[in-house]
Amino acid sequence: MADASARTMAAMPTPPSIEQFRYAGLDIDESGTLRMRYALDDQWSFEERVDVDVPNGWSDAATEAARLVYLLSGVSYYKAAAPDVIDLGDTPIRDGEIAFLENFYEAGLGEFAYRNGLDPVRPKFVGGTTAGPAPEAPAVDPNAALIPFGGGLDSIVSVEKVRGNRPASRLFVVSRHGDRFDAIERAAAVTGLEVVRADRTIDATILRSRELGFLNGHVPVTGILSSIAVLTAVLQGSAEVVMSNEWSSSVGNVEVDGRTVNHQYSKSWGFEQGFRGVLDGAIVGGPNYFSYLRSRTELWVAAQFVELQQFHDVFHSCNRAFHIDTSIRQDRWCGRCDKCCFIDLVLAPFMDEASLSRIFDGAEPLADESLLDTFRTLLGFGDDLKPFECVGDVNECRSAATLAQQRPDRRDNAVLRKLVEEAGTMGSDASLPHMLSHVGPTNAPTDLLD
Repeated sequence: MADASARTMAAMPTPPSIEQFRYAGLDIDESGTLRMRYALDDQWSFEERVDVDVPNGWSDAATEAARLVYLLSGVSYYKAAAPDVIDLGDTPIRDGEIAFLENFYEAGLGEFAYRNGLDPVRPKFVGGTTAGPAPEAPAVDPNAALIPFGGGLDSIVSVEKVRGNRPASRLFVVSRHGDRFDAIERAAAVTGLEVVRADRTIDATILRSRELGFLNGHVPVTGILSSIAVLTAVLQGSAEVVMSNEWSSSVGNVEVDGRTVNHQYSKSWGFEQGFRGVLDGAIVGGPNYFSYLRSRTELWVAAQFVELQQFHDVFHSCNRAFHIDTSIRQDRWCGRCDKCCFIDLVLAPFMDEASLSRIFDGAEPLADESLLDTFRTLLGFGDDLKPFECVGDVNECRSAATLAQQRPDRRDNAVLRKLVEEAGTMGSDASLPHMLSHVGPTNAPTDLLD
């Protein structure tokens, strides 16, 4: 059990006195623009805009998918004050969706509540209207998979594994209007696949959260992007939305009073199962939403990636490449953050030291003894929590360290030697074959699994 002393975010200013968050309306321009309106009492109003391509015309199924985008996107504005009541207004709601939303808000904002020193977010949902019969999806191409793409190990491996069985596969990228991330674009270009895009414009007021005294923190953004991907798949005629969320994304960061706080909740098996249930009820014959990597470990992903040499000089996972503020956005690995350290560690069993040094521009994290404590945290040593980042499970990290240290070119690495010595009798899964095989359930179709 954790207490407030373990929390890593300073307390936010007291938010405005707000009693209710309200879904204030969804406007759809069938040329491809959603305008989603939200409000905190009568004090603050917000509008988010999403623009998508409509190559085959709008449909009732697209309207349903847009409704789901509207429902999930609200979490970004609710968190500004996190009031006890959420009024759905006249939003059509189907069976099971309230339960899904309750979990999406509570679990999806688990880190937000924990790091702000708040009680768990458990809003009461009121309002809403009864939705009519679920529409049927337009005809789809069974060879067309839409693959959300971020330019890192996971999505690259998914693309290269899926495209052989889904020859009409396309990449999917969401960004702000007029702003593309070089870290994504470089890797996307290497795939040679068409990129389908959506623009997401977040209300400017919410971007001033700290200045205005709003609560601030992590939201389940992958859930929001998943809903936009589903809308795009409906419009494009894609049969599948293929995510790249591996097994360890379901492993939380900390247990608090019997509940799990998971930075990666909206990448987890629990979210995937819940969202699939909502989709089944909303769109008849709609896109099959699943993660290709769901049953795989990060070690398996890394082993596959090493064989994809054409991506070694272009892939990128350091979060500093994805800053909204372009003035501080980096186009190089920083070589010091938790994500850089994790990527280096998980690749080290399978890639030679010289190659990894080149990837990190001569500043490989494993070569820097000042980063030993960062690696210790990744392996679950000491009192620090698993980083609130998209990194692997502690057993994956321990296995990676053990396997890497066994390589001839790594036996004298001081960081790995100390990590393996400290592991001692704590054990490692390095010798277990399942670390490089299927380790859990999956919704991926059998024809995609090796």
